Amino acid sequence: MKIAVMPGDGIGPEVVAQAVKVLRVVAPHAETEEAAIGEAGIQAHGVPLPQPTLELARKADAILFGSVGVADEADIPRERRPGTGLLQLREALTLYANFRPAYMFPELIGASTLRPEVVDGLDIVIVRELNGDVYFGQPRGFETNEAGERVGFNTMRYSESEVERVARAAFEAARRRRGKLCSVDKANVLEASQLWREVVTRVGRDYKDVELSHLFVDAASMMLMRRPKQFDVIVTGNIFGDILSDAAAMLTGSIGMLPSASLGYNRKGLYEPVHGSAPDIAGKDIANPLAAILSLAMMLRESFEMEAAASRVEKSVRAVLAAGYRTADIQQEGTQCIGTRDMGDAVVEALRKQAA
Repeated sequence: MKIAVMPGDGIGPEVVAQAVKVLRVVAPHAETEEAAIGEAGIQAHGVPLPQPTLELARKADAILFGSVGVADEADIPRERRPGTGLLQLREALTLYANFRPAYMFPELIGASTLRPEVVDGLDIVIVRELNGDVYFGQPRGFETNEAGERVGFNTMRYSESEVERVARAAFEAARRRRGKLCSVDKANVLEASQLWREVVTRVGRDYKDVELSHLFVDAASMMLMRRPKQFDVIVTGNIFGDILSDAAAMLTGSIGMLPSASLGYNRKGLYEPVHGSAPDIAGKDIANPLAAILSLAMMLRESFEMEAAASRVEKSVRAVLAAGYRTADIQQEGTQCIGTRDMGDAVVEALRKQAA
């Protein structure tokens, strides 16, 4: 087990350190090597994705990732933005399918802003395409129109093969779960979405055991808030998936609870919490490390087929929540608020109790 550890920026190093603590307990012989990315990469090597980091990523069996980004990143030239490093890494490794589960821990029902009956029992997965759409489509840039105004433009672009590969990944996930897949697009307006819907429908003929439905993204957004438990697996494009998965995070009470896995053609994957770098709370020991720890559990399951170890980690997180420990983002009346490091220690202690 060779794991590239990329803490990145903001709260990334804090939460990844807790996930590594857990890794040392469940897989003590795992080999880890750390590398800089994002603003950390710029500080160390002058670019957001340094060549040594990319080389390590290619050699590793899996990547444990923190976060990238700094405040006011939009004001930085694109090639020097910390977030560009993650986009480049996804593209270089062809990590085209991002799996973002949103699971309602019963202990956190009170932390959600939605009524308990709406979110109780929530268990969905959003599969987001990662290598296409407006994030990578060409042409893109700025120009000046006839009136002398600056115009910014991006291209939403998908090929049939790009849609098919992520659709198959989503159908396979639905087949392993409850057998329902909802494809989200905007086919009534966008040609790229029209192609998306046609390809997903065609791929669906190979999965007769999976119930396929389609929703426009605006309707899907509404239904995700109104009746989220109707969904099992959702598959959608890069930009729609980015938005919907963050919205789904709040169903669970906090974006600090959501892990993710970015997978490609083999079992190699990049595993990261969904929450981002949160530079405003970095260094304060208040960030929630549970999404990073649950991302580690996804790594154990998906890249190393260590189901028992992954389940142990997840059960330990549940035990810590059941014991009443909370970070500030999920604190409820009658619970004990603890810091990032203490939460990591609590999960490690729960793991050791399981083994005793």
